[in-house]
Amino acid sequence: MKIGLDVMGGDFAPEASVSGAILARRELPADSTIVLIGNQSDIHRICEQEGFDPSLFHIVHTEEVIGMGEHPAKAFQKKTESSIVTGFKLLVSGKIDSFASAGNTGAMMAGAMFMVKSIPGIIRPAISALVPVTSGKSTLLLDVGLNPDCKPDVLYQYGYIGSIYAGSVLRLEKPRVALLSNGSEEEKGNLAGKAAYELMKGNPDFQFVGNVEGNDLFSDEKADVIVCDGFIGNVVLKEAEAFYSLVKGRNIQDDYFERFNYQNYGGTPVLGINMPVIIGHGISNSTAIKNMMLLSHEVVKSDLIGQLKKAFT
Repeated sequence: MKIGLDVMGGDFAPEASVSGAILARRELPADSTIVLIGNQSDIHRICEQEGFDPSLFHIVHTEEVIGMGEHPAKAFQKKTESSIVTGFKLLVSGKIDSFASAGNTGAMMAGAMFMVKSIPGIIRPAISALVPVTSGKSTLLLDVGLNPDCKPDVLYQYGYIGSIYAGSVLRLEKPRVALLSNGSEEEKGNLAGKAAYELMKGNPDFQFVGNVEGNDLFSDEKADVIVCDGFIGNVVLKEAEAFYSLVKGRNIQDDYFERFNYQNYGGTPVLGINMPVIIGHGISNSTAIKNMMLLSHEVVKSDLIGQLKKAFT
């Protein structure tokens, strides 16, 4: 397995990216190869500082970088030798099995949509987040920002996609799928939500358990996968991040709230495209990069993409 990483992406790149790759190399199976895409001199310099042998990586040298503040589409088209564009070229040519970056999110999405492309049958890809619940597990929430407006058939597909992700990557048997709404009753919700409920009810593709409310988010008593549009999902995600910051700012030490630390998850796969692409947080440190690499390995190992293709094509 060859796991690609853009080492030039992120606010603390390349130091955090290379250091995170070193941490990941120590935890990944020996038959996994980490392919670092970026400036070779920087990679060797950081490895030397860490006392790590760079020959344990496969390095693809690039000199161009798409900055965090650049226009995504224009930069992707103009900087064809950048670390992000090079990573996508390697991915679509089969030279790496997955590609991850904490760099320019828009540029990563441009590559995902225009080079990797959607799986036939999937209307709109999604991105997800794992929401820690009090039982010690996590609930999968999608979409969390890719599509702010969703038609009912898109929400239905998110339920199917989320169920497959929860079963293959999270290893849940018969994941329970719910719609996020303003009430648990069937008649609650906006127009899109009500129509999606009718599509999901009694469907043969996944186990639908009805509506859940906002106060059900942090418990897995009702659902394992929660579906919503990207507008609502992103608000929920940012609120969770804000509560974590408030807890840390008040010097409250709590194991449960520590699970809201983004470093523990590293990134999220783009769900619904033809190859594994993992997008990380721009402020990722070395721990987050390491966990992004471990997630990349798990997505490839579980054959998540293959299962989605089988389900939708």
